[in-house]
Amino acid sequence: MKVRHFGLTDVGLRRSNNEDAYLADAPLGLYVVCDGVGGRLGGEVASSNAVRLIWEWIRQESGVLRIAAATPTEGTLRRVGHVVRGAIQHANYMITEQGLQDPQHEGMSTTVSVFLVVGAHIVFGQVGDSRIYLSRDGVNQQITEDHTLIGFKLKHGLISPSDAETSRERHIITRAVGQHNYVEVDIATMPVQPGDRLLLCSDGLHDYLQSTDELNAIMSPPIHDGVRTAIEFAKDHGGKDNITALIVEFYS
Repeated sequence: MKVRHFGLTDVGLRRSNNEDAYLADAPLGLYVVCDGVGGRLGGEVASSNAVRLIWEWIRQESGVLRIAAATPTEGTLRRVGHVVRGAIQHANYMITEQGLQDPQHEGMSTTVSVFLVVGAHIVFGQVGDSRIYLSRDGVNQQITEDHTLIGFKLKHGLISPSDAETSRERHIITRAVGQHNYVEVDIATMPVQPGDRLLLCSDGLHDYLQSTDELNAIMSPPIHDGVRTAIEFAKDHGGKDNITALIVEFYS
Protein backbone atom coordinates (compact mmCIF):
# COMPACT_ATOMS: atom_id res chain seq x y z
CA MET A 1 0.00 0.00 0.00
CA LYS A 2 1.22 3.47 -0.90
CA VAL A 3 0.94 6.70 1.07
CA ARG A 4 0.90 10.36 0.14
CA HIS A 5 0.48 13.42 2.33
CA PHE A 6 0.15 17.18 2.40
CA GLY A 7 0.18 19.59 5.33
CA LEU A 8 0.13 23.29 6.14
CA THR A 9 0.33 25.40 9.28
CA ASP A 10 -0.85 29.00 9.56
CA VAL A 11 -0.62 31.62 12.30
CA GLY A 12 -4.31 32.46 11.93
CA LEU A 13 -5.82 35.93 12.20
CA ARG A 14 -5.38 36.85 15.86
CA ARG A 15 -2.04 35.45 17.01
CA SER A 16 1.35 37.08 16.50
CA ASN A 17 3.30 33.81 16.48
CA ASN A 18 2.62 30.21 15.52
CA GLU A 19 2.83 27.72 18.39
CA ASP A 20 1.78 24.77 16.20
CA ALA A 21 4.31 22.39 14.64
CA TYR A 22 3.97 19.35 12.42
CA LEU A 23 6.14 16.71 10.79
CA ALA A 24 5.64 14.28 7.93
CA ASP A 25 8.40 11.73 7.29
CA ALA A 26 7.02 9.38 4.65
CA PRO A 27 10.04 7.00 4.51
CA LEU A 28 9.82 6.53 8.28
CA GLY A 29 6.01 6.45 8.19
CA LEU A 30 5.77 9.11 10.90
CA TYR A 31 3.19 11.92 11.05
CA VAL A 32 2.90 14.36 13.96
CA VAL A 33 0.92 17.48 14.90
CA CYS A 34 1.67 19.45 18.07
CA ASP A 35 0.01 22.55 19.53
CA GLY A 36 2.15 24.35 22.09
CA VAL A 37 1.09 26.44 25.08
CA GLY A 38 3.07 28.47 27.56
CA GLY A 39 3.18 32.15 26.65
CA ARG A 40 5.97 34.21 25.12
CA LEU A 41 7.91 31.79 22.93
CA GLY A 42 7.35 28.80 25.22
CA GLY A 43 4.62 27.22 23.12
CA GLU A 44 6.72 27.40 19.97
CA VAL A 45 9.66 25.83 21.76
CA ALA A 46 7.58 23.04 23.30
CA SER A 47 5.86 22.04 20.06
CA SER A 48 8.94 22.20 17.84
CA ASN A 49 11.04 20.33 20.41
CA ALA A 50 8.36 17.65 20.78
CA VAL A 51 8.29 17.06 17.03
CA ARG A 52 12.08 16.80 16.87
CA LEU A 53 12.45 14.58 19.94
CA ILE A 54 9.72 12.17 18.83
CA TRP A 55 11.25 11.92 15.36
CA GLU A 56 14.75 11.26 16.75
CA TRP A 57 13.49 8.55 19.12
CA ILE A 58 11.42 6.72 16.52
CA ARG A 59 14.15 6.93 13.89
CA GLN A 60 16.44 5.04 16.28
CA GLU A 61 13.82 2.28 16.50
CA SER A 62 13.36 1.86 12.75
CA GLY A 63 14.34 -1.81 13.02
CA VAL A 64 11.30 -2.50 15.19
CA LEU A 65 9.11 -0.82 12.57
CA ARG A 66 10.56 -2.93 9.74
CA ILE A 67 9.96 -6.16 11.63
CA ALA A 68 6.37 -5.19 12.42
CA ALA A 69 5.68 -4.18 8.80
CA ALA A 70 7.04 -7.51 7.53
CA THR A 71 5.35 -9.58 10.25
CA PRO A 72 2.34 -7.67 11.62
CA THR A 73 1.40 -9.78 14.60
CA GLU A 74 -0.21 -8.64 17.83
CA GLY A 75 3.20 -8.84 19.49
CA THR A 76 5.18 -6.87 16.88
CA LEU A 77 2.52 -4.15 16.69
CA ARG A 78 2.47 -3.93 20.47
CA ARG A 79 6.22 -3.31 20.35
CA VAL A 80 5.61 -0.42 17.96
CA GLY A 81 3.09 0.95 20.44
CA HIS A 82 5.79 0.83 23.11
CA VAL A 83 8.08 2.79 20.76
CA VAL A 84 5.45 5.49 20.22
CA ARG A 85 4.73 5.74 23.94
CA GLY A 86 8.45 5.88 24.73
CA ALA A 87 9.01 8.63 22.18
CA ILE A 88 6.25 10.82 23.62
CA GLN A 89 7.28 10.19 27.22
CA HIS A 90 10.90 10.99 26.36
CA ALA A 91 9.78 14.27 24.78
CA ASN A 92 7.70 14.96 27.87
CA TYR A 93 10.65 14.46 30.21
CA MET A 94 13.00 16.62 28.16
CA ILE A 95 10.51 19.48 27.73
CA THR A 96 9.56 19.40 31.42
CA GLU A 97 13.23 19.59 32.42
CA GLN A 98 13.88 22.47 30.03
CA GLY A 99 10.97 24.37 31.55
CA LEU A 100 12.31 23.80 35.05
CA GLN A 101 15.84 24.91 34.17
CA ASP A 102 14.97 27.95 32.03
CA PRO A 103 12.64 30.53 33.66
CA GLN A 104 11.81 31.96 30.24
CA HIS A 105 10.15 28.67 29.30
CA GLU A 106 8.63 27.78 32.65
CA GLY A 107 5.23 26.14 32.24
CA MET A 108 5.55 25.43 28.53
CA SER A 109 3.85 22.32 27.22
CA THR A 110 2.28 20.92 24.05
CA THR A 111 -0.34 18.57 22.74
CA VAL A 112 0.80 15.62 20.62
CA SER A 113 -1.11 13.62 18.03
CA VAL A 114 1.09 11.11 16.22
CA PHE A 115 0.81 7.98 14.14
CA LEU A 116 3.18 5.54 12.49
CA VAL A 117 2.37 3.65 9.31
CA VAL A 118 3.39 0.03 9.77
CA GLY A 119 2.52 -1.94 6.65
CA ALA A 120 -1.27 -2.12 6.51
CA HIS A 121 -1.68 -0.75 10.04
CA ILE A 122 -1.25 2.50 11.88
CA VAL A 123 -0.18 2.85 15.49
CA PHE A 124 -1.19 6.16 16.99
CA GLY A 125 -0.49 8.04 20.20
CA GLN A 126 -2.40 10.92 21.76
CA VAL A 127 -1.85 13.50 24.48
CA GLY A 128 -4.01 16.63 24.68
CA ASP A 129 -6.68 17.96 22.35
CA SER A 130 -5.20 17.96 18.88
CA ARG A 131 -7.06 15.33 16.89
CA ILE A 132 -6.86 12.55 14.32
CA TYR A 133 -9.86 11.94 12.08
CA LEU A 134 -10.38 8.92 9.82
CA SER A 135 -12.28 9.13 6.54
CA ARG A 136 -13.30 5.71 5.17
CA ASP A 137 -15.91 4.98 2.51
CA GLY A 138 -17.36 8.47 2.87
CA VAL A 139 -17.73 8.24 6.65
CA ASN A 140 -15.66 10.52 8.90
CA GLN A 141 -14.93 9.88 12.54
CA GLN A 142 -12.62 11.18 15.24
CA ILE A 143 -10.36 8.33 16.36
CA THR A 144 -8.56 10.11 19.21
CA GLU A 145 -9.97 11.28 22.53
CA ASP A 146 -9.64 14.88 23.69
CA HIS A 147 -7.83 15.16 27.01
CA THR A 148 -9.76 18.18 28.24
CA LEU A 149 -11.90 18.91 31.27
CA ILE A 150 -14.98 19.15 29.06
CA GLY A 151 -14.06 15.89 27.36
CA PHE A 152 -13.89 14.21 30.78
CA LYS A 153 -17.25 15.64 31.81
CA LEU A 154 -18.89 14.56 28.55
CA LYS A 155 -17.46 11.06 28.83
CA HIS A 156 -18.89 10.67 32.33
CA GLY A 157 -22.22 12.36 31.68
CA LEU A 158 -21.47 15.39 33.84
CA ILE A 159 -22.39 17.94 31.16
CA SER A 160 -24.63 17.98 28.09
CA PRO A 161 -23.16 18.34 24.58
CA SER A 162 -25.00 21.64 24.08
CA ASP A 163 -23.60 23.09 27.32
CA ALA A 164 -20.14 21.80 26.41
CA GLU A 165 -20.12 23.83 23.19
CA THR A 166 -20.35 27.12 25.08
CA SER A 167 -18.50 26.22 28.28
CA ARG A 168 -15.55 28.37 29.35
CA GLU A 169 -13.79 25.12 30.28
CA ARG A 170 -13.60 23.88 26.67
CA HIS A 171 -9.86 24.50 26.37
CA ILE A 172 -8.69 23.36 29.80
CA ILE A 173 -6.31 20.52 28.92
CA THR A 174 -6.00 17.68 31.42
CA ARG A 175 -2.94 16.11 29.76
CA ALA A 176 -0.05 17.73 27.90
CA VAL A 177 3.57 16.97 27.13
CA GLY A 178 5.68 19.12 29.44
CA GLN A 179 3.19 19.61 32.28
CA HIS A 180 4.69 17.02 34.63
CA ASN A 181 7.59 14.55 34.72
CA TYR A 182 5.24 11.76 33.62
CA VAL A 183 2.40 11.83 31.10
CA GLU A 184 -0.11 9.11 30.32
CA VAL A 185 -0.22 8.38 26.59
CA ASP A 186 -3.18 6.84 24.76
CA ILE A 187 -1.93 4.19 22.30
CA ALA A 188 -4.04 2.29 19.76
CA THR A 189 -3.55 0.21 16.62
CA MET A 190 -5.85 0.14 13.61
CA PRO A 191 -5.76 -1.53 10.18
CA VAL A 192 -5.92 0.77 7.17
CA GLN A 193 -7.01 0.14 3.60
CA PRO A 194 -6.68 1.83 0.21
CA GLY A 195 -8.86 4.93 0.09
CA ASP A 196 -8.49 5.75 3.78
CA ARG A 197 -7.54 9.30 4.70
CA LEU A 198 -6.32 10.54 8.06
CA LEU A 199 -6.49 14.18 9.11
CA LEU A 200 -4.25 15.37 11.94
CA CYS A 201 -5.15 18.87 13.12
CA SER A 202 -4.84 21.35 15.95
CA ASP A 203 -7.83 22.87 17.73
CA GLY A 204 -7.42 26.00 15.62
CA LEU A 205 -9.23 23.96 12.97
CA HIS A 206 -11.42 21.44 14.79
CA ASP A 207 -12.94 24.05 17.12
CA TYR A 208 -14.88 25.30 14.10
CA LEU A 209 -15.96 21.93 12.72
CA GLN A 210 -19.62 21.61 13.66
CA SER A 211 -21.09 19.41 10.93
CA THR A 212 -20.40 16.38 8.78
CA ASP A 213 -20.62 18.54 5.66
CA GLU A 214 -17.82 20.81 6.91
CA LEU A 215 -15.55 17.84 7.53
CA ASN A 216 -16.49 16.28 4.18
CA ALA A 217 -15.43 19.48 2.41
CA ILE A 218 -11.94 18.92 3.83
CA MET A 219 -11.68 15.14 3.53
CA SER A 220 -13.27 14.57 0.10
CA PRO A 221 -11.21 16.67 -2.38
CA PRO A 222 -7.64 15.90 -3.46
CA ILE A 223 -5.53 16.23 -0.34
CA HIS A 224 -3.77 19.46 -1.37
CA ASP A 225 -7.15 21.11 -1.92
CA GLY A 226 -8.54 19.63 1.29
CA VAL A 227 -5.74 21.03 3.43
CA ARG A 228 -6.00 24.47 1.86
CA THR A 229 -9.78 24.35 2.36
CA ALA A 230 -9.21 23.53 6.03
CA ILE A 231 -6.95 26.54 6.58
CA GLU A 232 -9.30 28.93 4.78
CA PHE A 233 -12.34 27.47 6.56
CA ALA A 234 -10.80 28.19 9.97
CA LYS A 235 -9.88 31.72 8.92
CA ASP A 236 -13.35 32.37 7.51
CA HIS A 237 -14.80 31.37 10.88
CA GLY A 238 -12.57 33.68 12.93
CA GLY A 239 -9.04 32.26 12.80
CA LYS A 240 -8.66 32.92 16.53
CA ASP A 241 -5.87 30.38 16.96
CA ASN A 242 -3.01 28.88 14.98
CA ILE A 243 -4.24 26.38 12.38
CA THR A 244 -2.54 23.15 11.32
CA ALA A 245 -3.91 20.47 9.02
CA LEU A 246 -2.07 17.39 7.72
CA ILE A 247 -3.86 14.84 5.53
CA VAL A 248 -2.38 11.40 4.84
CA GLU A 249 -3.96 9.25 2.12
CA PHE A 250 -3.54 5.51 1.52
CA TYR A 251 -3.85 4.10 -1.99
CA SER A 252 -2.95 0.95 -3.94
